[in-house]
Amino acid sequence: MSMKALVVLVIALIVVVVGSQSFYTVHETERAILLQFGNLIESDVQPGLHFKLPIAQEVKKFDARVLTLDSNPETYYTLEKKPLEVDSFVKWRVSDDVDSFYESASFDLVRAERLLQERVNEGLRNQISRRDMHEVISGERDLLMSELRADIDAKLHGFGFDVIDVRVKRIDLPPDVSNSVYDRMNSEREIEARQFRAEGEEQALALRAAADRRAVVIEAEAYRDSELLRGDGDAKSASIYASAYTKDPDFYEFYRSINAYVNVFADKGDLLILDPSSEFFKYLNKDG
Repeated sequence: MSMKALVVLVIALIVVVVGSQSFYTVHETERAILLQFGNLIESDVQPGLHFKLPIAQEVKKFDARVLTLDSNPETYYTLEKKPLEVDSFVKWRVSDDVDSFYESASFDLVRAERLLQERVNEGLRNQISRRDMHEVISGERDLLMSELRADIDAKLHGFGFDVIDVRVKRIDLPPDVSNSVYDRMNSEREIEARQFRAEGEEQALALRAAADRRAVVIEAEAYRDSELLRGDGDAKSASIYASAYTKDPDFYEFYRSINAYVNVFADKGDLLILDPSSEFFKYLNKDG
C-alpha cells in the first residue's frame, strides 16, 4: 500500500470516528442534556437526531419513565416508642426541571436513588413518630401515605424529582418484639378462653338445674293427675259395684264366689285345707 493510500485511509477513518461522535439520538423515553467542557449548555434536549461537537461536547441521558425505588426495610419508632420494621417503595421520575436534576444527581441513577431514599426515610421517621401503633398499621394508613408524599415533594423541591406515589408494602414488629407480643397475646387469649369456659359452665349448670327442676315439677304434676284419675276410677268402680250389688245381691255374691274359686284353684300344686261345710264352699255343695 502506498503512502498516499495510507494517508487517505487514516483520514477516512478519522472522519468516520468524528462523524460517529458528532451525532446522537434521544429517544422518547429519555431525558437528555448537552454539556460543553463540563458546563451545561442545553437542558432537556428533545427526542430525535442531534449534532454535537466531538470531544468538546458530551451528552448525558436518563430514563424519563416512571421508576420504582424498592427500599430496604427500616426500623422506625412510634409515638409510644415501639419499634416497627417498615418496607416501602416509591414511584418517581425526572421532572421537567432537568437541569436541577443534573445538579442534584448528575444523571446518576445510584446517586438519585440514594438521595430519594434519604428523603423517604426521613419522611417515614417523622410521620410514624407522630402516631401510635394502631394509627400506623390501620387507623391512619392512607392519611400517613398522603402526608408522606407531600412531605417528600416539599423536601425534593428544586431537585428535579417528581414523586408519583409512596406505598408501604409491609409493617412488622422486630423478631424479639414479635415473640414477646405473641406470648402476651397468647396469654390474653388463654385468659379469655378460661373466662368463656367458666361462663359456659355456669350457664350449663343453670340450664341443667332449671331442667331438673322442671322435670321434678312435671313428674309431680303427672303423679298428681294420675292419682286423681285413679281415685276417680276407683270411685266409679266402687259405685258400679255397689249399684250392681243392690240390683241383684244373690247374683253378685255368686259371681264373686266363682271368681274366688278360679283364683284359688288356678295352680294345681297349691294345698288348701278348709272345712267342706264352710261358707267358702257354699255354691259347691249340692244343697247350696
